[in-house]
Amino acid sequence: MKHKLKLAIALALSTAIISGTNNFLTKIAVTAVADPVVFTFLKNGIVATLLIGLLIGTSRWREILSLSKHDLTKLTAIGIIGGSLPFILFFTGLTMIPAINAAFIHKTLFIWIALMAVPILKERLGRLQLAALILLLGGNLVLFGLPQFSGSRGELMVLAATLLWAIENIIAKKTLLTLSSPLVASARMTIGSLIILIVIAWQGKLSLLITLSPAQWGWTLLTSALLTGYVLTWYTALKNAPAILVASLLVPATLITNSLTAVFISGNFPTTQLISGTLLALGIVLIISRAHTIKTLPRTNQPAPQSS
Repeated sequence: MKHKLKLAIALALSTAIISGTNNFLTKIAVTAVADPVVFTFLKNGIVATLLIGLLIGTSRWREILSLSKHDLTKLTAIGIIGGSLPFILFFTGLTMIPAINAAFIHKTLFIWIALMAVPILKERLGRLQLAALILLLGGNLVLFGLPQFSGSRGELMVLAATLLWAIENIIAKKTLLTLSSPLVASARMTIGSLIILIVIAWQGKLSLLITLSPAQWGWTLLTSALLTGYVLTWYTALKNAPAILVASLLVPATLITNSLTAVFISGNFPTTQLISGTLLALGIVLIISRAHTIKTLPRTNQPAPQSS
């Protein structure tokens, strides 16, 4: 297996661990901050600031000078489609439907990415890869059960958010062929944060941004640090590996969240989690073992950044 592919696999699995941990903490933090859209803006805004600092500190900001109009269009699309609209749709929809319905819909993300990656990115799936995806889906079915769906507005909003995140992954994969992962991640979080801020202003909730207690700021900063690690490892993995593979390796994040909940809150580790974990582990091992056979787009040479 090539070095870059091994690195991408390690980063994608790290993303799953970070995501699962962050989801566990966010359940507590979002309760502390109360308004989920305001909380999302604060997290994304802090991450955007950190990523911009990273660009400046590593002199990668010079890469911005070489951006074409096409690059700017793709980065803007990523910010809108991935960094703002789906967050608003997801959290608004989550207030209207049972959490288990929202979680199950969101965890179908890897399926939608696979359906898009085959025709658009020309990624190829063989029988073993398909079997791995089925195992991952089966693990989620065991974990969540099959929720009762009514096609309500809330469910459609969560589904729309999931589809937008899938589209973002496809656009990001193409964008990462020529641009660095820190730059793409920075654009996603910065543009997304600005749009969410506009929505908050339109809703008349700007005052909530300056009334947070020290404890609320503490939770926000902690989850923001984890989110920074998430976007950096995710986009770097996506740059070096097929979108289907990277999306599949994120699936065990839910198992991480539930395990932390069982250890620190409920003290109960149900049999369904053991069965689900086994299916997820089998799916992950299978898709990693055949990772080198998933065809992906060739990377083009990245233009050298212009000096100032």
